[in-house]
Amino acid sequence: MRTTPFKISLASGLILLSFDAASQDSLPPLDTEARGHVAAMAAHHLCSGLFVVGRGHDRTVETVLAEDIAQFPGFRWDASFNYTVDEQEKSATVSGAGVEPARKARYYGDQGCTILPVGVNDVFFEPVDVISTLPDPLTQPWPLGDVDARGTFVELDQVMLDEALDWAMSHDEQNTRAWVVVYRGKIVAERYAEGFGKDTPQLSWSQGKSITAALVGVLAEQGEISIHEPAPVTAWQKPGDPRQDIKVRDLMNMSSGLDFQNYDDGDRIDAWSASNEHSRIYYDAVNVFEFATNQPLEIPPGTQFRYRNSDPLTLGRIVREKVEARGESYLQFPQQALFDRIGARNFVLETDAWGNFIMTGYDYGSAWDWARFGLLHLWDGVFEGDRVLAEGWVEFVRTPAPGDPNRGYGGLFWLNSGGRMDRVPTDAFWSSGFMGQLTMVIPSADMVVVRLGPSHGGQSEYMNETIGRVLDAIRR
Repeated sequence: MRTTPFKISLASGLILLSFDAASQDSLPPLDTEARGHVAAMAAHHLCSGLFVVGRGHDRTVETVLAEDIAQFPGFRWDASFNYTVDEQEKSATVSGAGVEPARKARYYGDQGCTILPVGVNDVFFEPVDVISTLPDPLTQPWPLGDVDARGTFVELDQVMLDEALDWAMSHDEQNTRAWVVVYRGKIVAERYAEGFGKDTPQLSWSQGKSITAALVGVLAEQGEISIHEPAPVTAWQKPGDPRQDIKVRDLMNMSSGLDFQNYDDGDRIDAWSASNEHSRIYYDAVNVFEFATNQPLEIPPGTQFRYRNSDPLTLGRIVREKVEARGESYLQFPQQALFDRIGARNFVLETDAWGNFIMTGYDYGSAWDWARFGLLHLWDGVFEGDRVLAEGWVEFVRTPAPGDPNRGYGGLFWLNSGGRMDRVPTDAFWSSGFMGQLTMVIPSADMVVVRLGPSHGGQSEYMNETIGRVLDAIRR
């Protein structure tokens, strides 16, 4: 066991939970509630950085603190915090002034790290080993395996392509850990930061929302769910409950109308308070499915796109209930029904203490596995002849939500329909995560682009320019 006071000075960077970039000194002081929440998220990041990202890699406590927490002022560390890492229990505990009791996160194997509720030392579910049916990737051809994954094409200017990724990796402020470019089904360029590789599971944040979309798409292919039906949430079915009008497609479009406060809603609620419902799920150890669905209706469903975690979490609850009603393992379902079918071996989906996937942010995927996920969508939901997603599903997720006048959001995917990236074709769509995580599908270019790593900010311009340079390498 190791106990060390944390005393690393913080540099400026991207601010968590939609703060504007600023130095630590410019941020308002934290009250006792907020400090507890900061400590809880830090315990999670320390635990996951060591035991999920660091699984099979040489990452020390000091490395994780410096690379994943200290350099980002929004994570709100200061010299009064202490940490304890128990390598036998595989847990991380954070304490300090105003943090009573200390906050703890524990590693549960294939369920990753879970923030434990105050006063609790274990989860309320039975963790399982996630079993894959896939053989060794070195024995199987790409994309289901790793053999013969890379390709060259006469219409690609490889020098320009390499220069594009060299330019992208030269921007130290972006803190990029992986770039992968797939063209016509083959990897044509890739770059990795020191200590990271093609199979390293990396914190992908809200890219997990698109995984939820895919799981719903799998159930739609199996005839278990339709986007046009009312959302099958039992608590919403009481006579006179207006939430009965929420359809599955409204949840997919982030247009449920649920009253779920988000720091970015305009009222500028405290980012680290319990009133920030959108972000509370990341630091307050709540039952995320109960918390998301037990909210009143604020506006009519389907009328307005609003980015809120309530909607994908409600879909996650629906997925769990559908799977368990069939007598199947919910914790095994993503690997068996989705990841195995696309050759993905390195995803780690973390849960709350009740065993609910927090796929609005606490999900980890490797660069090559995200590339496979992109290919599934590039290929219209069919992977190596296997229809994984329902017919028409990809068209739905890339269609602008009716409640989004900017045409920038579809079915838990972001879109370029409104031209937000001027160097990227308007048919591009992508899964996107906090701090610059991205898996972009560009059908008109027959291309998938993956970028991972916790950025310090300015990602929109950086992504637009990098992907534009990559596309310039295709000889027209």
